[in-house]
Amino acid sequence: MKEFTINHNDAGQRLDRFVSKAAPLLPEALLQKYIRIKRVKVNGKGGRREQRLCAGDRVQMYINDEFFERPTEENAWRKVNVPRLSVLYEDENILLAHKPAGVLCHAGDGGEWNTLIDNIKAYLFQKGEWEPDRENSFAPALCNRIDRNTQGIVIAAKTAEALRILDEKIKNREIDKFYLAAVHGRMEPPDGELSGYIFKDAVKNRVYVRQRPEPGAKRAVTRYRTLQYRDGLSLLECELLTGRTHQIRAQLAAAGRPLLGDGKYGTDKRSGELPGQALCSWKLRFSFRTDAGSLNYLKDQTFTVPNPSFVEKYFL
Repeated sequence: MKEFTINHNDAGQRLDRFVSKAAPLLPEALLQKYIRIKRVKVNGKGGRREQRLCAGDRVQMYINDEFFERPTEENAWRKVNVPRLSVLYEDENILLAHKPAGVLCHAGDGGEWNTLIDNIKAYLFQKGEWEPDRENSFAPALCNRIDRNTQGIVIAAKTAEALRILDEKIKNREIDKFYLAAVHGRMEPPDGELSGYIFKDAVKNRVYVRQRPEPGAKRAVTRYRTLQYRDGLSLLECELLTGRTHQIRAQLAAAGRPLLGDGKYGTDKRSGELPGQALCSWKLRFSFRTDAGSLNYLKDQTFTVPNPSFVEKYFL
């Protein structure tokens, strides 16, 4: 139990607002439940969520200590009461999730929570497959990441061994990544390869495509093929042969074919029609060429997501 004495600056707040600040990791649904069942008291009596606090009031909270911790990237998952997670595949070693556009993979500098990894940790904790209090250092982790406004497959490792193996396979390009992209105009040629050098401006969180090497620029290669053309839009399948920041978005824009809905690398008047740019990491193939140890059973397996919303809206 923790007890707080309301001072002049805290006075006038609703009880539920005060509790949410005092216990920042407490999920909203659980907060309301604890007030309802009188695990939050004011001056020794059960409080009401809309009750206004007065200076000198004593608020007693019969709430687990971990909910009073300051939110960090490591513990923010505790605030997730009901995980929102679309699981495409899961076994004892890995989990493949379909991340929607608008969701961060990891917390940014703004102290966000409810990220993809927060929901995965909460999901595995509630299933009893991950017990953080019994782990010395390991926590479920993402093996790849995609932009906030890009949707698609993200791989999570459920064990330290799986994380080590998958990190190595991704580094050695033994996992093939394919994206679906809707771009303005008709690609010419319809199938081909975009090759160049990408320079990243970390301050602006933006990259620039160069045709020749320059200091700080890294080689980037994207293979593409046109699947369909309709009403001024091309649907492309893009395969990443390198993995640079914003690679597909920047290279297609540099080729004069910016993504539908991409406000950073294009000037799309229809960007409000989509939750993000029309880009989806839609297929992964575990093309292991070397031994994968306990993950050898994944060799040559391919996983895909259902048609993303922009495909249904513009091409079906």
